[in-house]
Amino acid sequence: MPVLPDLSPAAELTSSIVAGVTDDQLDRPTPCPDYAVCDILAHLDGLSVAFAAAAAKELGDMTNTPPGSADFALADGWRERIPSQLEALAQAWHDPSAWDGMTRAGGVDMPGEVAGIVALDEVVLHGWDLAKGTGQAYEPDLSTASVVNWFLVESRKGDVPEDLFGPVVEVGDDAQTFDHALGLAGRDPDWQPS
Repeated sequence: MPVLPDLSPAAELTSSIVAGVTDDQLDRPTPCPDYAVCDILAHLDGLSVAFAAAAAKELGDMTNTPPGSADFALADGWRERIPSQLEALAQAWHDPSAWDGMTRAGGVDMPGEVAGIVALDEVVLHGWDLAKGTGQAYEPDLSTASVVNWFLVESRKGDVPEDLFGPVVEVGDDAQTFDHALGLAGRDPDWQPS
């Protein structure tokens, strides 16, 4: 595994995308089939709390809930709450002990070092989904893109359920690192709302 990543740049970038979402964009489609902008926001709302709890090894309802079973109702106050929770998520993973031992997220027990990378992957991919759905630019720094790409390459080596990422989208050999990561995550880097 690469050097343990700093989740702060991704949390800050995704927070800036959240800040740019307008009320009239909440029902817009995103690259995640069946997920509108409001659904991605609700998912970020929940996962930011769950993965912060996973970092602190505070296991309970938030870390036991499988992602597909969550209620995606977007609660009031999301504009302030989600960026604050994303910052807290990044801070939680600054603690070296977060990366040690076992923890749980999405109802799955995993090593802390895996959970931290999954948290980063979730923030980055859903930040990009949100940006594409609302017409905003999303360009993670190379270090973040490299870790997400590494994680997706490693994940694709195993037997990945298709509903986890979707089929791989082929990108050119000369594509940027993040575009390769998006393709491995089943996302078309050139996706546009229809």
